[in-house]
Amino acid sequence: MPIAAAAAAPTRAELVDHLVRTRIAGDVATPRENNLDHYRKLANGDRHYWLGLELGDRWRDEQDVLAVMAERCGVSDDPHHRHGQDTIDPELTVDALDRTAAVLRKAAADRQRVLFATGHPGGLLDVHRATAEALRAKGCEIVTVPGVLTVDEGLVVQFAGVAMLERGATLWHTHSPAPMAAILDQLEREGAPLPDLVMADHGWAGCAGQRGIEAVGFADCNDPALFLGEAEGTLQVTIPLDDHVLSPRYYDPLTAYLLDAAGLV
Repeated sequence: MPIAAAAAAPTRAELVDHLVRTRIAGDVATPRENNLDHYRKLANGDRHYWLGLELGDRWRDEQDVLAVMAERCGVSDDPHHRHGQDTIDPELTVDALDRTAAVLRKAAADRQRVLFATGHPGGLLDVHRATAEALRAKGCEIVTVPGVLTVDEGLVVQFAGVAMLERGATLWHTHSPAPMAAILDQLEREGAPLPDLVMADHGWAGCAGQRGIEAVGFADCNDPALFLGEAEGTLQVTIPLDDHVLSPRYYDPLTAYLLDAAGLV
């Protein structure tokens, strides 16, 4: 059985075991053919898969994308493996959490302005919420979404310090960078300072990084853009994981490990 969320953070070995057992990493649910399809579409210039980044012509070879994903996410590097199971390396997940902890430690020490957002409210909302709460307790300012922002046929809302897209009274799964762009544009119009740090996922993270804001993003193995952004230095850290597993509670030990490593508990 997966380890339960608890006050005490798991050790690295315990977290790796938990990630594999819950399929947050290890043999994940996303099939190999879906991963390769997304890598191909990104390489062919489909901006939906760029997640707010400007990749230009630098990643036109699908094999170059695959090589980065093997290195930074842990998918199979075999170009002949076209169907079936693919993987996320749990050790790479924890390595990225450790790098993120260093970013959060600095944010707390400097009392930075931090913006949290998610395009995966069904999975990652509570990870972001808990991290925002911990940083606020250390004196950071959690950036408030300014005004009423309508974008992508929805409304940008903020719950427990986390920005999300709402449509028809439902929190929406979105890869779009437009909601983050709307927030940053409105902050600039109002003369408000931009965030020092954004912690997000999907296009929310990609857009922030592209705008020159220090950004940390969670990303699944079928969302290569943020990993390419980290490889190019546009994002500070990209954390590989399945971003919507069976229960959002499965992410609790990951959150506990991150906050403990960052010195936020």
